[in-house]
Amino acid sequence: MIALIRFQLAGYLRSMRFLPSLIITLLLVLLVFGQWPSGPDPVKLATGTYGDAAAFMVPISAWTARSLLDTQPTVQRWLSVLAVRRSGVAGLLAAFAASVTLSAVLFAAPLLQGATVGVPATTTAAAALLALLACAAGTFIGAWTSRAIIPNTGTSLLVLLSVLTASLLLGLGRLSFLAIPYLEWIKAAHDGPSKLQSSLPAVLVHLVLWCVVAAAGYLLTLHRRSTPT
Repeated sequence: MIALIRFQLAGYLRSMRFLPSLIITLLLVLLVFGQWPSGPDPVKLATGTYGDAAAFMVPISAWTARSLLDTQPTVQRWLSVLAVRRSGVAGLLAAFAASVTLSAVLFAAPLLQGATVGVPATTTAAAALLALLACAAGTFIGAWTSRAIIPNTGTSLLVLLSVLTASLLLGLGRLSFLAIPYLEWIKAAHDGPSKLQSSLPAVLVHLVLWCVVAAAGYLLTLHRRSTPT
């Protein structure tokens, strides 16, 4: 399985499919996180950027995962399925690794700002854990819209955008348990370090449960598909 993960990552890099995600990430760093926290409470502002960065990581990870999983031609993907028993898990791990790498580029600016202005180390560690789970959530969204699940490229792109939008809008109503809790962690982060740390346990539990359901559903659906797409 490790060999398949390395093979998929190598193919993703050679195909240059990482460039759109990398360009968007660098633009976000320059345009959104390029301004240094200032004013009467720079620590609070820097903590807020942690929440913003984690929110941006979800769509970036979703696009990255979809691109990586669609790198292999259909025939090659099915050869991988035959050769490696847990090829679905390998694909998710490869997609997650690529997502984390790109997200680390995005998170570097808020991390540097937080360290400079004096954000508590415990808050930074909590934000890093939040970022990892945000990457995982985005990875599963991207996996659900990959060619193995939705063969038509146009349809998969439309579904990707729809799911990302729904994962945000559902948080505004009674079905918030179905949504990724962007609003909760963004609001908590902008309220300062203490509020972020006190609110994060509930947010992380929500994210973990969401990711478990999404991953289990994806792997089960992938396993049930017995014919090439």
